[in-house]
Amino acid sequence: MRVRFYSARMPIRSFILSGLLCACAFAQNPPVSTPPPQQKISTVEQRVEVTTTRMPEDPGKVPAPIEVFTGEELSARGATDLRSALAFATGVDIAPGGDAGPASAVPEFWGLKEFDAFLLVVDGVPWGGTFNPALTSLSLSDVERIEVLRGPAPVTYGATSFVGVIQVVHKDTASKDKTLELHGGSYGSGGGAFSTPIPMGGDWSSRLTLEGERMGFSDDRTAYRRGHGLWRVSRKPADGNRIWFNADMNWLDQDPASPRPRDGAVLSPLVPVDSNQNMAGAFLNDHRGTVMGGFDHPAFAGGEWTTYASLSHARQDIFRGFLVNLEDAPDNAHGFREKIHLTDSYLDSHLSWKLPGSVRLMVGGDYLHGSGIARGADFDYTAALNGSFAPAVTSPTDLDFHINDYRDFFGAYTSLEWSPVERLRIDGGIRLNATREDQQVVDGGAGTTAQQTRTEVRPGGSLGAIFTAWQGKSDSVSFYANYRDTFKPAAIDFGIGESAGGDLILKPETSRSVEGGVKGRFFDRRMEVEASGFLMNFENLVTATNIGGAPALINAGKERFQGFESEMSFYLRSDVIAHATYSFHDATFTDFVKDFGDGLTQLAGNRIEMSARNLAAVGIAYAPVHGFTGSFQANYTGSRFLNMRNSALAGGFATVGLGVGYRTPRWELRVDARNLGDRRDPVAESEFGDAQYYLLPSRRADVSLKMHF
Repeated sequence: MRVRFYSARMPIRSFILSGLLCACAFAQNPPVSTPPPQQKISTVEQRVEVTTTRMPEDPGKVPAPIEVFTGEELSARGATDLRSALAFATGVDIAPGGDAGPASAVPEFWGLKEFDAFLLVVDGVPWGGTFNPALTSLSLSDVERIEVLRGPAPVTYGATSFVGVIQVVHKDTASKDKTLELHGGSYGSGGGAFSTPIPMGGDWSSRLTLEGERMGFSDDRTAYRRGHGLWRVSRKPADGNRIWFNADMNWLDQDPASPRPRDGAVLSPLVPVDSNQNMAGAFLNDHRGTVMGGFDHPAFAGGEWTTYASLSHARQDIFRGFLVNLEDAPDNAHGFREKIHLTDSYLDSHLSWKLPGSVRLMVGGDYLHGSGIARGADFDYTAALNGSFAPAVTSPTDLDFHINDYRDFFGAYTSLEWSPVERLRIDGGIRLNATREDQQVVDGGAGTTAQQTRTEVRPGGSLGAIFTAWQGKSDSVSFYANYRDTFKPAAIDFGIGESAGGDLILKPETSRSVEGGVKGRFFDRRMEVEASGFLMNFENLVTATNIGGAPALINAGKERFQGFESEMSFYLRSDVIAHATYSFHDATFTDFVKDFGDGLTQLAGNRIEMSARNLAAVGIAYAPVHGFTGSFQANYTGSRFLNMRNSALAGGFATVGLGVGYRTPRWELRVDARNLGDRRDPVAESEFGDAQYYLLPSRRADVSLKMHF
């Protein structure tokens, strides 16, 4: 019996480590003061980021492309999920849904659309760092800002990424804002969220967020139900010895959609849009708990000692299936029943100093440990191609296929910032990575056991500089460049574990990239401009394939990613903000030989599948303190090939969204409509269903009421 575990690239994390977290102290990103509720949209001067160095800095002064979207701006645009929140992130395209279920997403940076190619960080801690980004448990309630860094992650993060970092920073626990939001909309969607300070004595403060929702979709039998609670506590005495901890619990039950199969160069007309070929009662559930915390403490020689730690545990329960042939015939679909437990722990500790000569030095180390235990079985069933009925299938009870995987990542790093003259800043960092992974696969039906261990030790690093060529009061023009060398252990999909070479554990992914650009601020910082170009050479990209009729992962030789990205932001008045972005991405194979069943094919020169060459966005939001509000956004995704052979080309498409509302300092009522043209284009490829694609969700409208107390 051959089984596939569908969790791999799904977010999965875990929970309680209260003993460790309470025993040692930890530290959160330095907070940024939050304006009173319903204040004016943040101007550029108020924006700050902590992703590049873990210390608060003006994004315009770091030698890397980074954008910050404040909570006020997200509220003005009615953004509630990752796609709408990052609609104006330069060169970024977020595909909703995917194999991880309708509550998830598949981001694209630098022309690479992979679930695990980017790093997700929440309040300074990698969110699902040991395995894959835990996107399904990400909440955007009570958010102060979202930071988006394009390109590989800084050396200070143990869970590295190749193309981008998304960091979500919640409001400071000292915030007095108390909000209640209720919403409802298309396909039986609705829910609410409540955030409030919780009084504590002395120097302690805390903040609680509770939310619950049901989100429906036009796809047959597709929805998710979520319950989420986040409690954040911190102590900030006058001496600067700050301590904090968070407790996050996320309960998510999903009714998964089916991807639409491709037949030759087009999506099959035999499988209608919104049809669902899953069995009756299919589910994709993920229950996750996380505790995290940290401290800041003065160190010797005038330095600062900072520590972060987290522990999470996730339980996934899965019962779903995919079409395997395009005929209304018996056993034309293949199903899977899995139970997967994952535990993920993280510890980072570093010292930093401000030294004479405009030098800032950081030295530290981090450790990631993950364990995954999966039990499952597979089965065949019969599904109607048109989805006219949901087949009744008895769930297997003998889960005799087992996968046990244990990962340890350790890194020692140092970073340096130096300003030899006022207008020049040089950043450098080096990191030594040491990883070990043990994996065991037991096939009870076949009576076989396979086991493998892989250990890797490899350095990585970065070097960058930014020069301010012109400075006039608050305006400036700066040029920057950087080089980054990145290493990352291969993704695991908790499946059969086959690869082209027969290894259970694939080779690690590596990349070397160069980037350069210009950042400009004009008209008293009411206009912000940035343009950059990049080139990244990549080796051992993990990609999906089909081996012996079962989905698997393999290393994909060598690839090249290059392109150009640009953006303009306008702060026309204190209550109006506008964005315009354009990006060109060229992602190609440079050396990859693959057997498609009819002999070996060299794919050098072919574009990487699902990578759009052109991305563009334009939009505006008007959000005064009192009165009518409005927002408009349009996004364009260019043509992309659906397959590695480049024989199936999907055309470009544009989506339009509108929002209108009325607000007072105490409440806001708004209506938001997404995808007004009802585009249903393929936006993400399934790694489990062969040659199958998830479509852009249909047109929808939502009404929300937000109240401040």
